Amino acid sequence: MKPHILLAQPQRHGRFLRRLNRFAVEVEFDDGPVVAHLPNSGRMNELLVAGHTVVLAERHGLARKTAFDMQLVQYDGRWVSVDSRIPNTLAAEAIRQRAIPAWAQYREVWREVTWGDSRFDLELREGQRCCLVETKSVNLVENGHALFPDAPTMRGVRHVRTLIEAVRAGLEAGVLFIIQREDARVLSPFDAADPDFGRALRDAAAAGVVIEAYRCRVTPERMTLDERVPVQL
Repeated sequence: MKPHILLAQPQRHGRFLRRLNRFAVEVEFDDGPVVAHLPNSGRMNELLVAGHTVVLAERHGLARKTAFDMQLVQYDGRWVSVDSRIPNTLAAEAIRQRAIPAWAQYREVWREVTWGDSRFDLELREGQRCCLVETKSVNLVENGHALFPDAPTMRGVRHVRTLIEAVRAGLEAGVLFIIQREDARVLSPFDAADPDFGRALRDAAAAGVVIEAYRCRVTPERMTLDERVPVQL
């Protein structure tokens, strides 16, 4: 079985109403509206449209402000994950299973590792070899073309620039784009949204940072790493 992450249960289906702020949305159930946490700071203008069917996971905890997390949006007949936390976990699992050939030689996978002035999602180790990998969650696809980011990301630019420094210091480094939908055929930096990120990513590729992208199959039950897609810089 391909690497996958089971989505949180139980779930409820509803209709998207509006985005309240960066991390909160309002969703309509048959028995009335609720507020849900949106675990994604991207704009997602094409996804967060009133009337779209969405999937919320029920959450409980004393520290929570809402009883739900928004997980999926149905768009053009497909499910799209909007939870930006999932790609990090899926990437770690895929690398552990040797499902990503670019890093199949690494046996150890560590999460949330600091190097320089940045904290990276993954550090891969094999003997004396070390590779820093930053994972990026992608939701935007236009006519089969996945684009990242959909809004300016100073943090993303800093991460990519720090990866260049890591390569110059003798480490290996990579950026892994996890496209949380299945209709992407190619990925590119979205220069119209953040030209600085596009420049940083091209500089990183030229410096030896490995750039990889994979699309996913998404259902209300799980998100599965699917095919590798080419990266056009």
